[in-house]
Amino acid sequence: MSATDTAKNYKDTVLLPKTDFPMKADLVTREPQRLAKWQEGKLYQRIVAQSKGRPTFILHDGPPFANGDVHMGTALNKILKDLIVKSKTMAGFHTPFIPGWDCHGLPIEFKVVKSAAGLTPVEVRQRSEAEARKYIDIQRNSFKRLGVFGDWENPYLTLDPGYESGILRTFGKAVEQGLVYRMKRPVLWSYGAQTALAEAEVEYKEKTSPAVYVKFALVNPPPGCDGASLVIWTTTPWTLPANLAIALHPTFDYISGTFAHADGRVEKLVIAKSRIEAFAAATGFKLNTEHANEELKGVALNGCEAQHPFLPRTSKVINTLFVTDDTGTGAVHIAPGHGADDYQAGREHGLEILSPVDADGKYTAECGLPEFVGKHVFQSNDGIIEILTAKGAILGNEKYVHQYPHCWRSKTPIIFRAVEQFFIKIDDIRAKALYEIDKVHWMPAWGRNRIYGTVESRPDWCISRQRTWGVPLPVFYSAAGEIIMDPDVIAKVAVVIELHGSNLWFEKDDAWWAAEVGLPVGTKRGNDTLDVWIDSGCSHVSVLDRHPELHAPADLYIEATDQHRGWFQSSLMMSIIARGAAPYKAVITHGFVVDTSGKKISKSDQGAAGKSAKPMTADHYYNTYGADMVRLWVASVDYQNEVPFSEDLFKQNSENYRRIRNTLRVLLGNLSGEKAPASRLPDVDVEQASDLPAEDVPAASRQPAATAAVAPAYTLVDRWILERLHAVTKECVDAYAHYDFRKVFTVINSFITGDLSSLYIDITKDRMYCDAATSPRRLATQAAIREITETLCRLLAPMLAFTADEAWEHLGYTDSVHLQSFPQPNPAFPGSDATLAVNELLKVRGVIQQAIEKARQEKKIGSNLEATVALTLPAEGFDHPVFNDPATLHEFLILSDLKITRGGDLSAIVQESTHCKCGRCWKYLPDVGANAEHPTLCGRCVEAVG
Repeated sequence: MSATDTAKNYKDTVLLPKTDFPMKADLVTREPQRLAKWQEGKLYQRIVAQSKGRPTFILHDGPPFANGDVHMGTALNKILKDLIVKSKTMAGFHTPFIPGWDCHGLPIEFKVVKSAAGLTPVEVRQRSEAEARKYIDIQRNSFKRLGVFGDWENPYLTLDPGYESGILRTFGKAVEQGLVYRMKRPVLWSYGAQTALAEAEVEYKEKTSPAVYVKFALVNPPPGCDGASLVIWTTTPWTLPANLAIALHPTFDYISGTFAHADGRVEKLVIAKSRIEAFAAATGFKLNTEHANEELKGVALNGCEAQHPFLPRTSKVINTLFVTDDTGTGAVHIAPGHGADDYQAGREHGLEILSPVDADGKYTAECGLPEFVGKHVFQSNDGIIEILTAKGAILGNEKYVHQYPHCWRSKTPIIFRAVEQFFIKIDDIRAKALYEIDKVHWMPAWGRNRIYGTVESRPDWCISRQRTWGVPLPVFYSAAGEIIMDPDVIAKVAVVIELHGSNLWFEKDDAWWAAEVGLPVGTKRGNDTLDVWIDSGCSHVSVLDRHPELHAPADLYIEATDQHRGWFQSSLMMSIIARGAAPYKAVITHGFVVDTSGKKISKSDQGAAGKSAKPMTADHYYNTYGADMVRLWVASVDYQNEVPFSEDLFKQNSENYRRIRNTLRVLLGNLSGEKAPASRLPDVDVEQASDLPAEDVPAASRQPAATAAVAPAYTLVDRWILERLHAVTKECVDAYAHYDFRKVFTVINSFITGDLSSLYIDITKDRMYCDAATSPRRLATQAAIREITETLCRLLAPMLAFTADEAWEHLGYTDSVHLQSFPQPNPAFPGSDATLAVNELLKVRGVIQQAIEKARQEKKIGSNLEATVALTLPAEGFDHPVFNDPATLHEFLILSDLKITRGGDLSAIVQESTHCKCGRCWKYLPDVGANAEHPTLCGRCVEAVG
């Protein structure tokens, strides 16, 4: 036999890792195949069946709006929910997940009406429903493709008749409790969409407005104010035709004095003392301190009258506590029809609610200026300022840049406009809501303060909308025009809607409905629909109460930070009405996904000018990189704060995925040739499992390898890695329980990168490759690797849903890893004996590696195995028995030859080995050549090939 043949034969005897688990993930191709397998095998249904009888954990899905593609912000939200559901299931809970969609509302109707004019209400509703269902299918497919488990074939939809009837019944309870009333008062009005808006439907954008100082001459001034004028400051000159009062703070100090301008104008004015300098800087009017000036409290002017600057009426001077002295003059222009504070002040002082603006945002005849009737208010500011100038009433005019509310759908600035609307009395349920807030576990803790503050300060809830695509507001009007808002009538409407759907409200005429609910001839239906926040806010009634597997309150809600004034709050308020308690036990708030400029990613931005739609939509990422890459991104971010996102940032995550996958591949490869492992877990029999008590369900209490009948002969390094695995398992399971997915990722990533790849796999490579297949220490390492791999697959399953399942199959299992429970820390390795020894060995290893690297640079050696190392240990310390175990030291330090002396500082000297190199394991050992049949092998390798 030639030398070449001998070398080849020895190469063939090396037990290299073998696995069909591919190095290249090819997630884009393989994930849909695995998803199809899950769907065909009804995996979600089997998981739910298997877990029946266990403690129930309900995460209630906050419904995304049924329009637009799934962007990365929505993907973050839904994957976070899936991480919770999967981890709770694997932690031993019964966790059914019913996804849902919010289907009614302005965005869909706005799109439908914009695309086709002249539609009847029924046609608008039919097209809106078709539009909603189209995007439900699009979003559902994206969520499924992202590996999110749930009852996708039976989601809850707010347009379903059964859901709508729950809304109406809850509204009926509000009416029964005397919480609903109709009144003319200012609401947030979108002239672009021609409807009232909820606060949560408003977004703030920068706007430049004219800021003007306007004087109102006092008609019946108190002593010291003869001939004086009050001065108001406003950024909405268009509201001045509706001015009915001027508000002063009762305890502020005001100066009535002579103010002179550099251009020669002189005015006697009343200004808050604390605002005189700012007023002078803004207008050029400075107080003349040489003349005697009167100082008085705001209360002294209460009840006076001031002449309107351009209309033939006076404005009442009133005292209110909401006046501040941080801007303006200390005198506030009051238009009760155009502001919440103004309205309240107007009611307290008996003022008319004047709002001379129509639904299009244009002046009506009530404005008192014929030339402005029909003109849009935002196009009238300049005209109003011209009138003020001509009247000599304007003292200053500047540009003011501020954050101004805009309609979230039409993107137009909103106006406060007084119209007849329906409201819920928040004061009547506020105290109970605040009490319930403090019973909820808020994560992060600041979430409590945020929702508490919004509930504490929110005004009455405007619940009526002048739209078509929504749940009808079930009120009627008598022939005399009186409101009929009767709980019994509303209950009858709910029954009809549940049977036939809410389109019937629009399809049938007034006479049909009057007869159907038992009202007199001549009764008419209302035309309004309910605020969509009532729709989603009733999900605890229409979903949690109605679904046999769910319960209310839910164990958890999780949504983005804007939902403290949105779904979290609407759900709370409707639940107080429905059941007198909060609908949730705990609430998690996650941050927004923002682009690199810090701007929130939203559906409305997709495809906008200057933006590219796909790089912010989930399908771009799972079709380019794979769903597991998206899931790993979600698991790795600090989701409780804003999450910066771009494609470049996303790509950085690919290295983390490759590291995890390659480590799994190495581990699986090292299990090649494994003989009937004692630690192998049985596949789950779901039909049996569903009838078992929780503690008897397979995988819930399985014992790992170390407690099997015949324990492997673990060496020090095996015991160390299993101690580390014990700690990792405990940390990860605990982190999952606390929804700290980033910690799970960090702990596993650190374990894989440091403990496994850099140490254990490297250290045991020699025994795995070169020991005999039946070597006790090789078998022990295979047993440890199986336990590590099974544990990692189960810990990774919630995060890397596809990859963990793929690796699980390569472990020899025919069923999904998602039917397993989380591993328990191996009770055989709870301590740190091996870890303490390894920590000392790592100190020695570091010193030796420095010496070897120096020798390598000096060209003395080429690799670790060529070195003979003289190691000096201190006289004290390093007293673990391992330092008297040459074989373990050689293996751990990856050395051929090591000599130890005691005394002096820890140090190492490296020389080139004088021994021959083994042709199989490449170690330089004294027994190489001792066997005549295998003259190039060491004794261990001779035995291995023998």
